[in-house]
Amino acid sequence: MNPFFSVIIPLYNKEEHILDTLNSVLNQTFTDFEIIIINDGGTDQSSTLVSNVHDPRIRLIHQKNQGVSVARNNGITTSIGDYIALLDADDIWLPHHLTSLHQLIHEFPKAGLYCTRYAIKYHENYTKEIVFSRPVATGMSIIEDYFAASMINPIAWTSAVAFSKSSFNQIGKFDAKLFIGEDIDLFIRFVLKLPIVFFNEVTMIYNKDTVDSLSTAKLNDQIDYFINKYRNEEIQNPSLKFYLDLNRFALAIRSRIAGQKNIWNKQLNEIAPKNLTFKQRALLQLPSIILRLLAKIHSWLIQNRIYIKPLN
Repeated sequence: MNPFFSVIIPLYNKEEHILDTLNSVLNQTFTDFEIIIINDGGTDQSSTLVSNVHDPRIRLIHQKNQGVSVARNNGITTSIGDYIALLDADDIWLPHHLTSLHQLIHEFPKAGLYCTRYAIKYHENYTKEIVFSRPVATGMSIIEDYFAASMINPIAWTSAVAFSKSSFNQIGKFDAKLFIGEDIDLFIRFVLKLPIVFFNEVTMIYNKDTVDSLSTAKLNDQIDYFINKYRNEEIQNPSLKFYLDLNRFALAIRSRIAGQKNIWNKQLNEIAPKNLTFKQRALLQLPSIILRLLAKIHSWLIQNRIYIKPLN
């Protein structure tokens, strides 16, 4: 009999985290799953550490370095579970994560994307539960306007979602051109075609205290490409337009700091002014040196367990 869940973990140079991540899966209260770990051409000891964990539910697949989108696609293709649960190699599931997703699937069998609440670990001594831009019902519920609820933090986060393998095939695979934002891209496609449901209980810890391997310039180019994919859809969907304009705002700030004047100008021309606050419009006009200083201040505040909404 096939497992209920196939847990897909792309792995690239996460030797400091992978065992904690893997153990958080093995310690789940819901145990009907397989684990597929795709070693994406890593150069550290991550895959060796995984090989030393002996559990028949674990499969380790090696591929040359092709990026997280290809790794997830390959993992899902080889999976045999009815439902896919995603997990990044440095995040942590709380013991009831899969149980919560299973309950959510049982309650809403025709939904497309199943999401649970999550918390963000900013550094070793500071983890904060996320908030949304609109109130979300307690317990399990259908999200009526995903984009409107996701203006501060997205309802769906990569390591806190599940979906059926059949709906994934219907929506289409992860975009192999994307090395970042590929998850948001997939979730938008789910939202535009299928119901989104949510379990309002924290079941996952997102580890933000890790270094992004992409350069800022390359990251900005990737996000610019991702946003431009939905030009036609946002014309018909004001909530999506608002959501993408906030992404454009964040991209404009990052490109201003990085000195990418062409991307900065492009975002300014495409953002609807009504979708930004006065403060946001003012930030867009600040010199890059001031924005860098504000970003450093924000980072210092986080290190001292003082949270304010980031510039980007």
